[in-house]
Amino acid sequence: MHRKRLTMRKNLIRLISTPISDVGTPLWQAYKGKMAGEPSGIPLADVLRAANELVSAGLIKDYALGGALAAIYYTEPFTTYDADIIFVASDKTLSAGVPAIYSHLQSKGWRVEREHLLIKDFPVQFLAASGLTEEAVQEAREIEYEGVPAKVFRPEYIIAIAASVGRSKDLARIEQLLEQAKIDKPMLDDILRRYNLKLPTK
Repeated sequence: MHRKRLTMRKNLIRLISTPISDVGTPLWQAYKGKMAGEPSGIPLADVLRAANELVSAGLIKDYALGGALAAIYYTEPFTTYDADIIFVASDKTLSAGVPAIYSHLQSKGWRVEREHLLIKDFPVQFLAASGLTEEAVQEAREIEYEGVPAKVFRPEYIIAIAASVGRSKDLARIEQLLEQAKIDKPMLDDILRRYNLKLPTK
């Protein structure tokens, strides 16, 4: 295990000079969708490709990667067990078109397990955006991951969303982003003010 960590650290160091504006932190790029400490990888390119197909099929209007994987774009890697795709619904009914999304992805070989859809046994949640999360999708950063165009929440919105939820892991995520990510403080302050949110105090 110690040797594996040394190898990973060497790989990360090789990418330190990569511009953050192009691919996120060098750590996220080196991470390549792999869960920290786990041998198996996250099929992130497949997840993003599927989300793009949902947009092309008209089943959703837009989407962005949120949750822990979005945070990892800006920070050092940490363990996560699923991916969150936050989408703007085409279907404005109460179901937000989720049944059609599930049906489409199941036809592509995805499996359903409780609230998750599984691709290559990796769980993915498709969550309808509203309010703060819809704005986060609209303002998301455009990226490319392994040749797949996608969008990822900006760190200011990840922090604001975490503050609105307030679980212990969300508070830890806020602290990590404030320490490791390049934050546009006026933007963050504006988001927090408009949604009547406050950052936790130590």
